[in-house]
Amino acid sequence: MYNMSLVSPDINNYQMTSGESLKLGIMASGSGSNFEAVIQAIESGKLNAQIQVLIYNNPDAYAAVRAKKWNIPVVLLNHREFESREQLDHQIVETLKEHDVELVIMAGWMRLVTQVLIDGFPDRIINIHPSLLPSFKGVNAVEQALASGVKITGCTVHLVCLEMDSGKIIMQSAVPILEDDTSESLHARIQQQEHRILPDAIALAFRRNIAFSGHRLSR
Repeated sequence: MYNMSLVSPDINNYQMTSGESLKLGIMASGSGSNFEAVIQAIESGKLNAQIQVLIYNNPDAYAAVRAKKWNIPVVLLNHREFESREQLDHQIVETLKEHDVELVIMAGWMRLVTQVLIDGFPDRIINIHPSLLPSFKGVNAVEQALASGVKITGCTVHLVCLEMDSGKIIMQSAVPILEDDTSESLHARIQQQEHRILPDAIALAFRRNIAFSGHRLSR
């Protein structure tokens, strides 16, 4: 057993009220376990939102299978078919807007963003990263933590900006590193916390206007 720390002064009051349904667009590249954690939070009534679309860039991503199981629209935008990151992001923005998305959630999206995407949804893109930012940015964050010798790592939900893993922090959860941890065992425990805090962070960002630059979207 271990203790967890959530960075939020009002974590017990994050729940959204019945009148605050939020339209989400999810972006994923892999298995989609965080994506399904959001779905389950919605289905349980913990998060008052609806998922408008899943965008995935890897044709083999299991996230698409999860989406189809829940009858969520899916759009494949294979990054290999675009001449530049900007061209891909233009298509992402167009797809999100076609599906009337209000808030974008990167749930294991393994592509660097460009200004095109940021300008398309300013302060309305959230990412989850497997470390306590600002430590261990980028890929292999779990392996970086193990190699560094630190005793605590975790996960962070933050706003997306042009600089990788550097946007405003919304919520974090701490996970201790055990003496016999491998990258697989540590990643598994971090992922448990990702599944727990991502839905909370979405609700908290909306409730506190963190993701909307101080103004609420018109309904």
